[in-house]
Amino acid sequence: MKYRVLGKTNLTVSVIGLGTWQYGGEWGIDFTSKQVKAIVDKAEELGINLIDTAECYGPHRAEELVGAAIKGRRDKWIVATKFGHDFHSFMDRSRHFGPEEVIAQLEASLRALQTDYIDLYQIHSPNDEEFKTPELWETLHKEVTKGKIRHLGISISSNRNIFQTNGAHGVHAEVIQVVYNRLDRGPEEEVFSSCKRQNLGVLARVPLASGYLTGKYKPGMTFAKGDVRSTHDPENVRKKLEEVERIAAHELPPGVPMAKWAIAWCLKNPMVSAAIPGSKNPEQLLMNVASVDLLNDNHPLAREKC
Repeated sequence: MKYRVLGKTNLTVSVIGLGTWQYGGEWGIDFTSKQVKAIVDKAEELGINLIDTAECYGPHRAEELVGAAIKGRRDKWIVATKFGHDFHSFMDRSRHFGPEEVIAQLEASLRALQTDYIDLYQIHSPNDEEFKTPELWETLHKEVTKGKIRHLGISISSNRNIFQTNGAHGVHAEVIQVVYNRLDRGPEEEVFSSCKRQNLGVLARVPLASGYLTGKYKPGMTFAKGDVRSTHDPENVRKKLEEVERIAAHELPPGVPMAKWAIAWCLKNPMVSAAIPGSKNPEQLLMNVASVDLLNDNHPLAREKC
């Protein structure tokens, strides 16, 4: 495993984190505690120390599974979660960014995660009006002072949202989470340069483009009901998978699995602190971690593990 500094937080994170959206039940699998613990155990064995979850991956369901999996070894993990939504059913959420609502969410997340502090608490895809609410940030800063939150972050509402990225310094947010992968390079336009100016850590979510960059799927592929990808626009999916075939033919080094290459491609950007792909089982996790083999040691954020 390799490690990098997460912006001005000075946290040292594994370049591969563990994304957990799938544990909330929207990717076609209802995970058990035993399954999640097996993945988390393997992640720790492989040197992963960063786990990213959210309040609305199920009704705190993913947080509950994570909390049970890391119980007794909380100090081994940098735990990131998010706030702002309530889960109701498959792909159905309501938005809640009022200060009192967020405090209730924070307390629920702490209970679910079985911890008394969260390392990185991220506002979850707010619109710009929800983001620019001084009372919300004042409330969050009080929780930082109490020690319930160590650092604040922004999971921006789109991968080109420069307004929220530029506003990070003003609300004392230290990390930006953004969609970034070979099929979606939007943050390269403005977001990354703003992160550099502010010394913000960058977490790259969906580095495998919801699995399209694994190379497993061909144009015309359909997904079963209950899998979030079944809600994606079919024409857009077809175009993405055609582009994946072009990438495989012209950019993928011979003999290198596409998933391994795609995560490494993301991590080679000098602004990316860590990528947070999901893993449905320990075997998939091994492939994600294997991407580290394609990295060199000259990344500007590189740091030996403390």
